[in-house]
Amino acid sequence: MTWHILGAGSLGCLWAARLARAGEPVLLLLRDRQRLAQYRASTGVGLREGDNFSRFPIAADTLDGNQPIQRLLLACKAYDAEEAAASVAPRLAPTAEILLLQNGLGSQQAVAERLPRARCIAVSSTEGAYLEAPFSVVWAGRGQNWLGDGSEQAPAWLAALDKAEIPQQWTTQIDARLWKKLALNCAINPLTVLHQCRNGLLAEQQETLATLCSELAALLSRNQVRISADELLNEVLQVINATAANYSSMYQDVQQNRRTEIAYLLGYAVQNARAHHLHCPAFEQLHQQLQNALAQRGLPTD
Repeated sequence: MTWHILGAGSLGCLWAARLARAGEPVLLLLRDRQRLAQYRASTGVGLREGDNFSRFPIAADTLDGNQPIQRLLLACKAYDAEEAAASVAPRLAPTAEILLLQNGLGSQQAVAERLPRARCIAVSSTEGAYLEAPFSVVWAGRGQNWLGDGSEQAPAWLAALDKAEIPQQWTTQIDARLWKKLALNCAINPLTVLHQCRNGLLAEQQETLATLCSELAALLSRNQVRISADELLNEVLQVINATAANYSSMYQDVQQNRRTEIAYLLGYAVQNARAHHLHCPAFEQLHQQLQNALAQRGLPTD
């Protein structure tokens, strides 16, 4: 079964390279002929692991190709996910499965509603990766991938991920995983943008982090995810320590003048808190500060 991968960013390329290395059939779906020509000039997907670099001549096609799609890995940004999935809807097989690798919350539900016949499987990943050049990814941090759609029935193809050394775990509690990751991202990513720093320097912001974690833990509780403020703060500090030398994805987006996923992180949290009539002044203020910072750089604030 071919793995169709839509989204040739860091995680899309990371998954593509490992699947191809394991002998799995992979096909990159690129937005147009110009992007396809750029990819072909690069001669494949590059993967850097420490001092080792490999390149994999993975097949590629444009979105308007005609090969039916049974398994789709959707690895684009959250704000592009719904339209990207819809762009290949005519090619989806009746029993198609879509893996959703988006940050935050909101985009997964939008894709599932847009494509109700497909089996949409959310992925919560703690793996670290970034592009050092187009189609060339640096594997910056090993982590875990939790997959689920609320069902206990795990797909048989999870064995292919094991073969490709893509760490995975099927969970019936994927929503809880996504909420916890959203909370971590809401605590870390905006502060790296506002303080213009690597993750590690946020260890100096423990009072701010503690306040944010108190409000985020209350929000998670309203969404049936049980975690104390102290437990959440401990997890945030662990991530900061483990990724001390890294720049957050939001920081990288801002530095490269790209649209951020603010609407699916802080924006989603703020809206959800208001829907629950939950007063969260610290992350409402953080959301406003981040919007102001983005506006000053001429970037979208949603």
